[in-house]
Amino acid sequence: MSTAFPQDIKPPATPQVPHEMVLHGDKRVDPYFWMKERDTDRVLKHLKEENDYYEAMTKNWEPLHTRLFEEMKARVKQDDSSPPVKNGPYYYYTRYAEGLEYPIYCRRKDNLKNPEEIILDVNTIAKGHKYTSVSGADPSPDHSMIVYGVDLVGRRFYDLHFKDLKTGKVSKLVVPKTTANVVWAEDGHTIFYTLQNPETLRSEKVLRFDLKTGQSTDVYFEKDEIFSVYVSKSQNDKFLFITTASFDSSEIRYIPADKPTTTMTVFLPRETKHEYSIEDGGDGFFVMTNWKAENFRVMKADPKKPGKENWVDVISHRQDIFISDILVLKNQLVLGERSNGLTQIEVYDRKTMKPTLLSFPDASYIVSIGANYEYDIDYFRYNYQSMVRPGSVYDYDFQTAKATLIKMNEVPTYDASKYTSERVWATASDGTKIPISLVYRNDMRAAGKNPLLVYGYGSYGLSMDPNFRLSVFSLLDRGFVYAIAHIRGGSEMGRSWYEQGRMGQKKNTFTDFNSATEYLLKEGYGDPAKVFASGGSAGGLLMGAVSNLKPLLYRGIVSVVPFVDVLTTMLDADIPLTTSEYEQWGNPNEKDAYFYMKSYSPYDNLERKSYPAMLVMTGYHDSQVQYWEPAKYVAKLRDVSTSAQPVLFRIDMEAGHAGASGRFQALKDTSYQWAFLIKMAEADR
Repeated sequence: MSTAFPQDIKPPATPQVPHEMVLHGDKRVDPYFWMKERDTDRVLKHLKEENDYYEAMTKNWEPLHTRLFEEMKARVKQDDSSPPVKNGPYYYYTRYAEGLEYPIYCRRKDNLKNPEEIILDVNTIAKGHKYTSVSGADPSPDHSMIVYGVDLVGRRFYDLHFKDLKTGKVSKLVVPKTTANVVWAEDGHTIFYTLQNPETLRSEKVLRFDLKTGQSTDVYFEKDEIFSVYVSKSQNDKFLFITTASFDSSEIRYIPADKPTTTMTVFLPRETKHEYSIEDGGDGFFVMTNWKAENFRVMKADPKKPGKENWVDVISHRQDIFISDILVLKNQLVLGERSNGLTQIEVYDRKTMKPTLLSFPDASYIVSIGANYEYDIDYFRYNYQSMVRPGSVYDYDFQTAKATLIKMNEVPTYDASKYTSERVWATASDGTKIPISLVYRNDMRAAGKNPLLVYGYGSYGLSMDPNFRLSVFSLLDRGFVYAIAHIRGGSEMGRSWYEQGRMGQKKNTFTDFNSATEYLLKEGYGDPAKVFASGGSAGGLLMGAVSNLKPLLYRGIVSVVPFVDVLTTMLDADIPLTTSEYEQWGNPNEKDAYFYMKSYSPYDNLERKSYPAMLVMTGYHDSQVQYWEPAKYVAKLRDVSTSAQPVLFRIDMEAGHAGASGRFQALKDTSYQWAFLIKMAEADR
């Protein structure tokens, strides 16, 4: 008999301190509420004991961890670089040096044969720090300076720094604890940036900073706690925009980019259930709107007459096509769209409005509008990849209607001919068809015999598309079939797909995922004794919910930074991402919403049953899902599970929501997940 874990090691004994909560006549008792006491001795002691337990249980896996890490690292081209993109007189790009973790920002003037200029080396910034995140290097309009944000903790508070590219000196002026959302005014010495609330982390304030005076001035404060703000700039650099948005509505203010102290003008006041964005087209604003258009349409507006009654249809609403993005150029409109679960790009000539739909070679793929900084240009850039095709960058010429491959990511040791990707459809419990993308190694595919890993997310309207994930091939080369279930709650099938998986219909997300897993087993894509599931953040909520609903369906589950204590978190307005997400999950202060959320909240629905093995991972500095949610979940799951399957908890005390920083350190996190799955697949049930 082979086992994945030692049998004589016991998990930490976790103290229970009952904490009573009463609302709407309903009483809940949480024995692990005390874990919320950040930085206290008993919390730090408990988390250390959890990490010690994880290390003891997986000590024999070290050779596998190392082997997996080296395999994945071998697929990374260590001296890689991004395709240069034109921005004014320069071509900007990032590159990596062999053996180094972080990017180096570079540029060349006028043409790519001219000498390289290093404008920012993140490896230098990262020296001596366990965690480093740099938001990017944004050049000023005259390209003489850059602004960049630095976070050395992982809670996404970025200090803004300014570097003079002529002298190479970094200014002593620092704008502290921003969101890193920043744009330059056209005067070259003014930036607009946003600040988040220090407790809730809601992006709530816009300020203007003048490098000449070193002073910040308040520009806008958003009072409504369900709205957040961000700043942007039009493609033609003529306007600065302040967008304030919730999950259901938006409102935009604007000023001329060359007059940064001008009073902001409201384009259209916010309206319930109306989302819109605007972009300047030189002769008016193009409006991407869901006004009387569930899947969005494009309209034209005169800024002097911004009322909706004056808008003119440019691209009408289509029931089968969801518009997700728009790039406005001087002579063309480029739309990012979704149709039948797949992404697509459509190009319109602004004079004739004749559309051209781009075509792509794979049955399942991702295409998106890429980095485009110019307004008057005869081509645009897009990104393309699939589960078997590495990320590629193309330039599409408007005159010839031809796409030119600029770069395909080089993946050492990878042989595309060994793998096959498919797209299949499962049937949900209510009859809805659920798309699934999957990939496997050709010579290891055997009907009903393969370990199967199903990944999902299904929240916020975010689509989990069939991307090329270099780490997955370490599983495929060991016989795994890897599948992405495109469940409701995302936007894969249009806006209605999102609406059917949130608020009072959230449970569709969970039942869709289980239906997808059952379909894959029925069709022979996996061995029923070796079925695994994986998800992170809101995908961790998914993992908790599906294991409560059908625990015997899964051999093991990997849950990363999981949002599992839904009800208690959404009742705590003092922690990040609560009030702003009432439109996503519901407001539990309202009785109906409370009981609906309670009916699926993973922590509240743990009960005595046979749960699968589980690996739960998080970061102590996570700003989106606080560390205590997974810590509490793990402790309670161990209390109620009647199976002998272990529940492992690994917490990175230096990381935030995104895990470890650095391109190689992140692969180590993945190696822990893959080792868990591989060892479980090899062990006897």
